[in-house]
Amino acid sequence: MTDGEVLVERRDGVAVVTVHDPDRRNALSLDLSDQLADAVVSCAEDEQVSALVVTGAPPAFCAGADLTALGAAKEEGLRRIYAGFLAVAACPLPTVAAVNGAAVGAGLNLALACDVRLAGPRARFDARFLQLGIHPGGGMTWMLHRQVGPQTAAAMALFGEVLDAEAAVRAGLALRVVDGEPTDLVAGAVRLAGTAAEAPRELVLTTKRTMRATAAIPDHPSAVEAELRPQVESMNRPEFAERLAAMKARVSGR
Repeated sequence: MTDGEVLVERRDGVAVVTVHDPDRRNALSLDLSDQLADAVVSCAEDEQVSALVVTGAPPAFCAGADLTALGAAKEEGLRRIYAGFLAVAACPLPTVAAVNGAAVGAGLNLALACDVRLAGPRARFDARFLQLGIHPGGGMTWMLHRQVGPQTAAAMALFGEVLDAEAAVRAGLALRVVDGEPTDLVAGAVRLAGTAAEAPRELVLTTKRTMRATAAIPDHPSAVEAELRPQVESMNRPEFAERLAAMKARVSGR
């Protein structure tokens, strides 16, 4: 076995962040979690990166927390294990998880931390905390409940229900299944992320920030007001004028 690492590859405005420790099924050690957090922050600070894809080295997405680190962890150690996926959850860039295999425990948290999840045919979403005799952590119950609703969240967290790729799509946990090899899944995630990367970067960041804010707003009129100022600001930017002129030229040329 070799020590794991987090790899970052930039593809035309999209950064692919890979947790790479296949011998341990990409289980999150303290060091890997630190590396993951650093990689996400570095990508967010890179003006050439507008979206993020998170995946694991085959055959797994992430098998959870490294059991050696988990067994010895107290509160400080747990927070270090959380740090990697919490950095993804806090990332201002749009994020896509390419779930190519098992996402277990903290690995499920890593998938849940992303804005969108694409599932490969071998994807499995498995909470497994209770089966290990440990209480869920890292905000898993909150994230899971928001993604799949109370019944499926209870089935997964309390009763050990494991969702395969198709079941995850039906539950709303994954957007769709991408058939083929893990490389095909990552390529599909990059294509999806690339549509965001084609838009003005600041507009993408502002839109994600607004979506986070409106998710907590209880009524439509308040959401209209929350969106109004950033929409007006975007219309005053040169990128809007350029794209509007290009669209008018295409329409008049038909």
